[in-house]
Amino acid sequence: MNSTTADSTAAERPYDLIATDLDGTLLRSDHTVSERTQRALAAATAAGAKHVVVTGRSASWTRPTLDAIGYTGLAVCSQGGQLYDAGAHRQLTSITLDRKLARIALGKIEAETGPLHLAVARDGLDGEVLTGPGYSVPGAGEDDTRAVTDLEELWHEPVTRLFLQHPVLTDDELTEIVREIGTQLVDVVMAGPGFVEVLPLGLSKATGLALAASRLGVRKTRTLAFGDMPNDLPMFGWAAHGVAMANAHPLLLAVADETTLSNDADGVAVVLERLFPQP
Repeated sequence: MNSTTADSTAAERPYDLIATDLDGTLLRSDHTVSERTQRALAAATAAGAKHVVVTGRSASWTRPTLDAIGYTGLAVCSQGGQLYDAGAHRQLTSITLDRKLARIALGKIEAETGPLHLAVARDGLDGEVLTGPGYSVPGAGEDDTRAVTDLEELWHEPVTRLFLQHPVLTDDELTEIVREIGTQLVDVVMAGPGFVEVLPLGLSKATGLALAASRLGVRKTRTLAFGDMPNDLPMFGWAAHGVAMANAHPLLLAVADETTLSNDADGVAVVLERLFPQP
């Protein structure tokens, strides 16, 4: 293909980059990707668009799922803090949480909320998720986490995120308290039911997506994003067009450029079939 033909093809396709969240978005409730969605993504990539997974999961939690669905591209993991090459099974970049600042912020938060249940995600492609007393990881199996009784063990090695749960407060209420108290020290996102996550200050899915796009030579004005939870808000703000799933959190639905069907009704495919018609 000569340069003139390549430029013409690029001009004809609506987007050069498709960014999809995993849970509640690309994946159905059974953690699979439907054949219809696979066909729609294949048509988009055949037209020259690139697909990047952007998930709140750490790379260690993302790798088995990506292997299972046959994904070999770049994955933005850990709320933007890790960039993972699924084809090479290699972590390319990582941003860790300053443990000293996190503990100072935690002290301020617990002064307001009372004791919290804690967990951490350790850094690295094989990084463990350690859970303290009372913390339950929604949807995780015994092989996905390791329970500890001594909370000091949570801080022994570099971590990417701190997870918080409260016995009474809702996730939204806890997120708002953390946001008010932890400002200037850490950031916080609500990534799904039971997942209130403390992050390095300034980190978001948009941070990681911008890095992935730069590596792929794609501009944000040519990026289409799909998501379902408040942690997708920065990604929607960065991309040219944000599509919320029908099952999305109200905060994301309120700012989305478009709403599609739910993850279990092939909502990603519905949009891609319109933008990238299959032969």
